[in-house]
Amino acid sequence: MLIRNLASGAVAMLLSAGVAAAQTPPAAPASTGPAVASPTYTSIPLEITVNRPAADVWKRIGKFCDIGEWLQIPCTITSGKDGEFGAVRSVAGEVLVGKTDLSYTYTQTVRNDRPYNLYHGTLEARPLTATTSKIVYTIFFDNSMLADEAARATDKERRTATFTRALQNMKTLAEGGTLPPPPTRGRGQD
Repeated sequence: MLIRNLASGAVAMLLSAGVAAAQTPPAAPASTGPAVASPTYTSIPLEITVNRPAADVWKRIGKFCDIGEWLQIPCTITSGKDGEFGAVRSVAGEVLVGKTDLSYTYTQTVRNDRPYNLYHGTLEARPLTATTSKIVYTIFFDNSMLADEAARATDKERRTATFTRALQNMKTLAEGGTLPPPPTRGRGQD
């Protein structure tokens, strides 16, 4: 009888410990890699109307490395083929991960030397009428690694200004114009 009571007491203790363990999740391990513990995702949706059909717009600005022209920065395809899934461009090591006839989506890869911000961008030429379209550019990322709300707001304003200029450049190119020289980039400027 004593053995049976000890055994049932041990079983009760084990079951009780199991219930307590199930109710109290283990502490999350400290991040040792690029993962961010508490991300704060944000997006920047931008668009501009273009006086050209969407197919013509896309033909002019929609190749994966056309970013070099309309953002006025160097771009080469470092792996794969421009326009194919998995193509990598030299701009931040961005990888083509999705596409349609009039759009593509890309991401920036994980790097061990910095927190991963899950950066993604989608560029699209969207038909409005038979002769007009809209370029839609949306970027999405985690800005939690910035110091505070003021730093996040400043970063978002900077990115918005950069990509608003890029949209204007795409419109100019798609409508047959030429671009002004790129802005001067120097110490302290982006």
